[in-house]
Amino acid sequence: MKSFATLLIFVTAALPFVSAHGFVSQVAIDGTLYKGNHPNKGEQFPSPVRLINDPAPVKHADNPNLSCGQNAKNAKVVADANPGSLLTFSWQSGDDSVPLWPHNTGPMITYMAECTGTTCDKFDSTQAKWFKIHEVGKKTDGKTWVQADIQSGKSLTVPLPDDIKAGDYLVRHEVSNHVLFASTSVKLIDGWQIVALHLATDIGGAEFYPSCTQVRVGGNGTGVPDKTVSFPGAYKDDSAGIFDPTVFNPGAVYTFPGPPVAKLVATGAAVNSTNNAAQGSSSPSTAASSQSCKTIVDENGNKRSYSRVMRSLMH
Repeated sequence: MKSFATLLIFVTAALPFVSAHGFVSQVAIDGTLYKGNHPNKGEQFPSPVRLINDPAPVKHADNPNLSCGQNAKNAKVVADANPGSLLTFSWQSGDDSVPLWPHNTGPMITYMAECTGTTCDKFDSTQAKWFKIHEVGKKTDGKTWVQADIQSGKSLTVPLPDDIKAGDYLVRHEVSNHVLFASTSVKLIDGWQIVALHLATDIGGAEFYPSCTQVRVGGNGTGVPDKTVSFPGAYKDDSAGIFDPTVFNPGAVYTFPGPPVAKLVATGAAVNSTNNAAQGSSSPSTAASSQSCKTIVDENGNKRSYSRVMRSLMH
């Protein structure tokens, strides 16, 4: 009986990590806040964040929901932004009784795609050609994930490229979660409940939480990506960074999935055809990766230059 009670406590403790999933609850663009609708409550107000119908993770790299989340619905608002704008994403649990984001292991990766031929409120995300603009993984200690800050209630700030061409874009902000208890199955053997815990170190065990925000970039930039990918297509279940047997080993080097952070080239320059090789990025995780520096005026009127890495970690 004591062993059964211990097992019951163990399983009960694991269940929140199985059932408490999440979504983007708000996005701030240069300080202007836009709330995201709760997937369990439907569309309660206009938002640039596309509404998903289920806070559960997207499973498997060939899932059509990998573009913008579970059955994501086009949003009514296209929010204003500019080259170099700072987008701050806040995540929460899908369970209001436990509002904090429930996970702490895995990368946070941001892509963009131009809404070609129409405005973003009418654009079909399955036709999107995505390019990576930002990625964060482990902190400089090589052990703690930046995602752990989200679990503690913090947000993540992502800068748009400084020279991006004007137009309507989807910003796809993704949390990839590597959970120790991805799912459970129960068998009854001689009156005992045996719980089989499927590890995220198994192929197909990783969880994806993509979210898409519709923005209209102004300015006079001319930059377009040097290469693009599609979702699904950019990842495979056995890609580096998706299937990672060492993900729970402290100090293990993590390789980001998908393409490297895109280089923007002047409009009219040759752009590579869509690359769906689904290979891991060549850059290991050491906190954040993005492009260039930007000057920010502080509260005292002083101008200071920060790299994209520093700005993403300041929030």
